[in-house]
Amino acid sequence: MAFRLAARQALRSTSLIRAPVARAAMSAIASRAAPAATAAVQARGFKTLDFGGTKEPVYERSDWPKEKIQEYFKNDTLAVLGYGPQGRGQSLNLRDNGLNVIVGVRKGGRSWNKAVSEGWVEGKNLFSIEEAADKGTILLNLLSDAAQRDLWSTISPYVTPGKTLYFSHGFAITYSDQTGVVPPKGVDVILCAPKGSGTTLRSLFLEGKGLNSSIAIHQDASGKAKEKTVALGVAIGSGYLYETTFKNEVYSDLFGERGVLMGAIYGLFRAQYDILRQNGHTPSEAFNETVEEATQSLFPLIGAKGMDWMYANCSVTAQRGALDWHQKFYDASMPVFKELYGRVVDGSESQRALDKNSQADYRESLEKELAEIRDSELWKTGRTVRQLRPENAGKQE
Repeated sequence: MAFRLAARQALRSTSLIRAPVARAAMSAIASRAAPAATAAVQARGFKTLDFGGTKEPVYERSDWPKEKIQEYFKNDTLAVLGYGPQGRGQSLNLRDNGLNVIVGVRKGGRSWNKAVSEGWVEGKNLFSIEEAADKGTILLNLLSDAAQRDLWSTISPYVTPGKTLYFSHGFAITYSDQTGVVPPKGVDVILCAPKGSGTTLRSLFLEGKGLNSSIAIHQDASGKAKEKTVALGVAIGSGYLYETTFKNEVYSDLFGERGVLMGAIYGLFRAQYDILRQNGHTPSEAFNETVEEATQSLFPLIGAKGMDWMYANCSVTAQRGALDWHQKFYDASMPVFKELYGRVVDGSESQRALDKNSQADYRESLEKELAEIRDSELWKTGRTVRQLRPENAGKQE
């Protein structure tokens, strides 16, 4: 796609064009605003904003400076159960914010060893899951969805009145008929779901930035569940917090991951690449036109400026083609998205995830699936193309 010179100059004037492009794009998308707009918003705290005609409350971290967070949680022990991507990112951010954090994982396992390597000390702030759940006043259940089901009988005796049970996914509560996770009365049950991986949450926190997160209340025993949730959301490294429900969070999450965010985009990449290859285009040309230009130029631009701006600043040939063809893709994909959303709502997708992730050989079968992707011509070509980026000169993947 041929962009006008003005468009390229506009891109260069933003942080998105500076190396590394991917990292800058992730930061821009995470903040959901251009830098100047972000600076203006960060002084507002709680605000009701207009999202395309719908008013929604938004919570911002300026209301919760580090000292206020420390005072608010001074009598609490935050027990992070699990040290996967979310458990790791959230616990490290909470620790850096000066809170009393402990981690609970299976002793001697991969996660335990990772936690030890990152400064968690056995008997001081690193314990078994049972010990951490017993000691914690706020239990951050950040185990995998399957592990939350499998270990609920282990954790539930420690979910006692006066405590808080925290999730970063609505899965276990929404699909309680499949997971068996039914919290007792007398505890706050809350959710803060970062809109990105725990790794991204951590890296943006270290840069002084923050991911957007969704918050929800399932059970408010204390009468202060929302206040507590907002404070925790800021403490784990969120920049902005939006209200949702446990059900809506997991429905949108499962739907989005299988759809545009991961499943659909890979399916589209494959289809376009294969058509180009079948019609005599070289691997490099097919990859550049399918993946490289999308991820390195257009997607960051859409994240920073919007689809309308991107369309307005491309060549008239590209502009006309995109406007004329987008409806065909919309019409073709709508039946698939309707089927997908129905399967999320009726529990088919959650049950499949639980069943597959619980299989004894899941890691081995997963590696075979990933190897098939990794060893395909499409992504072998991608590795070569990525090495040609200026910021990757001389580096090996």
